[in-house]
Amino acid sequence: MLTQGIIEFSVADFANDIRAGLSKEGQKELPSKYFYDDIGSALFDAICILPEYGLTRADERILQEHSEAIIARVPIPVVVAELGSGNARKTRWLLEAFCRRQPTTYYPIEISRSALATAKLQLQQIECISVVGFEKEYLDGLLAVAARRPEGHHLLVLFLGSTIGNFDRPAGVRFLREIRRILEPGDAMLLSTDLEKSVPQLILAYNDPLGVTAAFNLNLLARINRELDADFDLHQFEHVVRFDHPERRIEMHLRSTRAQTVSIPKAGLTFHLRNGETIWTESSHKYALEEVSGIAARSGFRCEAQWADHEWPFAVSLFMAQ
Repeated sequence: MLTQGIIEFSVADFANDIRAGLSKEGQKELPSKYFYDDIGSALFDAICILPEYGLTRADERILQEHSEAIIARVPIPVVVAELGSGNARKTRWLLEAFCRRQPTTYYPIEISRSALATAKLQLQQIECISVVGFEKEYLDGLLAVAARRPEGHHLLVLFLGSTIGNFDRPAGVRFLREIRRILEPGDAMLLSTDLEKSVPQLILAYNDPLGVTAAFNLNLLARINRELDADFDLHQFEHVVRFDHPERRIEMHLRSTRAQTVSIPKAGLTFHLRNGETIWTESSHKYALEEVSGIAARSGFRCEAQWADHEWPFAVSLFMAQ
């Protein structure tokens, strides 16, 4: 049974984050974690099956093909926690492999209640898996899992989908260090990273011809309208994707197509946008396979093994806490 936590984002937390991002001097920003309300989660599930967006399928192929090899390197007994589990579809391959070794408790950590509910449906037929969901942010949820781990059990943290790419490189290392501080020697983390590929291929993946990713991006403004009583006119914004070569990252923006003033009453904010000014909503950094071991070392881990997909260049790496 999936037991969802009672902690969720309050309106005040949402309002504070939105006010901080849109009040910045220079480049205005919105936190990408707020993409995933019910509508945003459904749109993201649609993105994952688009032919242009190969990332999710590559992640799933690796887990399906190499699950036995992956779990063979993880000490048991073990409990499994996943940061940003989504619908847990690809995680199923690992959990089924663990089931062939031991009954396993799985802790999906998500800020989307609908994603947690979908994870329950994905996994409810696996009899030897106990699912306990936490509706919390990553580190808060991981601390809660670590506090309840049975004595003598190791902890395996899953951080899949190349979500680490949403952090810039220094911030990503800092975040992984925070995870390492929660873990004990002998614990492990499975980290997915999207690898470098041609810029046209990347642009198409984040700006699909059907406009699903554009709808996903614009839904962030629609969510602010719904929950914070804002008056964004979605027809006055367009989805923009660009590639930053020095940083090796895709950026998603929402560009204002005219000069306009927007009010967000529940955030106590009114702000102005120039014609052509953008709001930066997400980054997705891309990696060289060989740099992932260095990321592990700088974060307090050892890169134990790697598995790569070559149809859509992508890697899953097993880090061991030292």
